Amino acid sequence: MILCEELVKIYKTDDIEVVALKGLNISITNGEMMAIIGNSGSGKSTLLNILGGLDRPSAGQVQVGEWNLLKISDEELVQYKRKTVGFIWQNNARNLVPYLSALENVEMPMMLSGQYDRVYAKQLLEWVGLKERMGNKLQQLSGGEQQRVAIAISLANKPSLLLADEPTGSVDTKTSDMIMDIFRKLNQELGVTIVIVTHDMALAGKVDRVVAIRDGMTSTEFIKRNPNLDQVEVGTSDGQHSNTIQDAHEEYVVLDRAGRMQIPKAYLQALKIDNKASMEFDGEKIIIRPPKAL
Repeated sequence: MILCEELVKIYKTDDIEVVALKGLNISITNGEMMAIIGNSGSGKSTLLNILGGLDRPSAGQVQVGEWNLLKISDEELVQYKRKTVGFIWQNNARNLVPYLSALENVEMPMMLSGQYDRVYAKQLLEWVGLKERMGNKLQQLSGGEQQRVAIAISLANKPSLLLADEPTGSVDTKTSDMIMDIFRKLNQELGVTIVIVTHDMALAGKVDRVVAIRDGMTSTEFIKRNPNLDQVEVGTSDGQHSNTIQDAHEEYVVLDRAGRMQIPKAYLQALKIDNKASMEFDGEKIIIRPPKAL
């Protein structure tokens, strides 16, 4: 569904140039539900904006389904955003029109794309548990209910890809669990590919694969050892991965085409490795040590 190879994004002004993505590689299969984690400034939201057609890549390759987002024209980009991708933001104000009812909010993107379908709009609100709240204006809905309306809106044009940027960042734990259950149901029953960007390691622990981004590049992946295991509670992230997610998931270092990898900082600190390391190959494994004293 998604293939990014050596993806680069550079932001330029008159006085400064910021490289947000530095040759990022990631592959996401059709129908997958996965999470992307990383500290602020790591590049994860930049990646999501590029996949959502909200920003243009500077170099590399980025393919979403049939669409080449590096070479796509402005007219094609409009069609891509209307037909292929749905987007959910943490800030409800970016998803919702406050003076419309929940149902009217879901119907609006259908009208704009010429695919108005009230029956389907109602069905979406039923799927997210708002059957009895369709006629309510937004000020009559709680924050969690508004976020569920936003999920229904993101599915109004039947996208094959759903992108969620911190979708549970402004709701309580109970509502967060409900939203994740909705995502899982949509993923399993509709086959929608779902990519979630989050700081919340508890949220990340509820998907089968987690990709960590550091300094604009993919660094490590966590893949659930047994996808049929019950979801586990995972502590909040301060830049270090909790032991709980590592208990349920197996960690892999991601290599690029040239064989480069990012070793987790905690490992390097434990070995007192700064900017250089000694590396040996004993025929079976690669051994990385602090540099030998000269």
